[in-house]
Amino acid sequence: MADYKAPLRDMRFVLNEVFEVSKLWAELPALAEVVDADTASAILEEAGKVTAGSIAPLNRSGDEEGCSWDNGAVKTPAGFPEAYQTYAEGGWVGVGGSPEFGGMGMPKVIGAQVEEMVNSANLSFGLYPMLTAGACLSILNHASEELKAQYLPNMYAGVWAGSMCLTEPHAGTDLGIIRTKAEPQADGSYKISGTKIFITGGEHDLTENIIHLVLAKLPDAPAGPKGISLFIVPKVMVNADGSLGEKNALGCGSIEHKMGIKASATCVMNFDGATGYLVGEVNKGLNAMFTMMNYERLGVGIQGLALGERSYQSAIEYARERIQSRAPTGPVAKDKAADPIIVHPDVRRMLLTMKALNEGGRAFSSYVAMQLDTAKYSEDKDTAKRADELVALLTPVAKAFLTDMALETTVHGQQIFGGHGFIREWGQEQLVRDCRITQIYEGTNGIQSLDLMGRKIVGSGGSFYKHLADEIKAFVASADANLDEFTKPLAAAVQNLDELTAWVLDRAKGNPNEIGAASVEYLHVFGYTAYAYMWALMARAALGKEGQDEFYASKLGTARFYFARLLPRIHSLSTSIKAGSESLYLLDAAQF
Repeated sequence: MADYKAPLRDMRFVLNEVFEVSKLWAELPALAEVVDADTASAILEEAGKVTAGSIAPLNRSGDEEGCSWDNGAVKTPAGFPEAYQTYAEGGWVGVGGSPEFGGMGMPKVIGAQVEEMVNSANLSFGLYPMLTAGACLSILNHASEELKAQYLPNMYAGVWAGSMCLTEPHAGTDLGIIRTKAEPQADGSYKISGTKIFITGGEHDLTENIIHLVLAKLPDAPAGPKGISLFIVPKVMVNADGSLGEKNALGCGSIEHKMGIKASATCVMNFDGATGYLVGEVNKGLNAMFTMMNYERLGVGIQGLALGERSYQSAIEYARERIQSRAPTGPVAKDKAADPIIVHPDVRRMLLTMKALNEGGRAFSSYVAMQLDTAKYSEDKDTAKRADELVALLTPVAKAFLTDMALETTVHGQQIFGGHGFIREWGQEQLVRDCRITQIYEGTNGIQSLDLMGRKIVGSGGSFYKHLADEIKAFVASADANLDEFTKPLAAAVQNLDELTAWVLDRAKGNPNEIGAASVEYLHVFGYTAYAYMWALMARAALGKEGQDEFYASKLGTARFYFARLLPRIHSLSTSIKAGSESLYLLDAAQF
């Protein structure tokens, strides 16, 4: 496998030339004094060094060794504790954290690039700081000032880690039926009892303490999701002076043996009357948890993008070096026995598909991150509201489409290696295995599709969708004629999405099955159309510069490939949607 190199040139292009993020930061007072283009560039450069130098070399060895469990203790693979310490000392765990409690205070659009780098380098490793950052976000936005001061500084510093304890053996997507109990105590604390499964980083040897955020129900809680509360439950109790006290009444019962992300500890956590502290209001735990969901689900999409990037870097190196057969038009490497496989049309198809989906995904994830920053920091209520609604609309697309495209991308990368792609030592098969979980956790991609179609499209009456559609139409209307090759198919794609959206909204009035029947294909049509917008924006930024730098020529060539070979996928998907839900219900359960 090729050594990982952070795609800093493309990241700078997206941030500085496509979106001109420094202008956005200058308009947001809370960010204007914190970050500018030079600061961002320095941060990304340093992140590229630490991820490539300290974390990427542990990817394959971590997969081979995995985590081990012994009488409740979990050991991460060799090198992980040292690499985590290096990462934490650099301030990377708290890159987006509140400066009031020791975080860097960087906007999400910078954090998104750092997440991509660490997850490309080593997804299993990247999950530990990701879960800590997610826990910090919920604490920052919902916990009392006392709890924030007690926990956030050490979590941002990477001295303590965090976990999110939601799922139970019988309750995954439907959290309303969880059974974990929280019993109020006279001192204001709670005793937490229950079992949680699939807990990423629930136990490990990277930090001296792990701060669990646990969903549980009080004895008198109403049924369903309206009766869920959120609690901080530390692995080791924290004394009033901040020092560590006795171990809490909780433990790791086992770890899962998984298809991929083997160096990430996925734990069964047992809480046996453990001491916990309420975060936010009683019975409002899901509200507190969903504060971090937009960030976490975008983060999972970025994990997919990251794996696609890593696979592409290895695939392109291999395709340039591996010689097999001659080009269809005749010998290219006349001094060799055969030509490098990059000359063959099918290999080029796979490489360009990987490149187009990766670079489109990087632009799209950055765009969503900018909306998160605008929603959080804008002092104009209308601007913040629009951005917040765009985030709601685009989050399920970012999670599901990026990860669906990532599986396609990593499979292409494996395929380019031929038989070697099936062999462990080349590394491509690990990326396929690691990628598979991204379509499953943080809400399966089928659930993301239902969220987009049911809550965000039908639930808003199409108003959330209109924000994006109007923005794209305004871009098309204002574009120069020299962008016609990109804006005309983009305009047609948006019109098609308009029609599909209206069709589903209309059909759903008479048949609720239409929402679920259309949802997955609809999300894909939406994703391809959103990527077309990103590629048109990138083409605008590159056009006229192709003679100056090969980077821009490559960007335009990839844009043309996307519009010619990938965007047309929307037509078959649209036909499938309009076939309706009837064919899904032609068989009864026994006939399956």
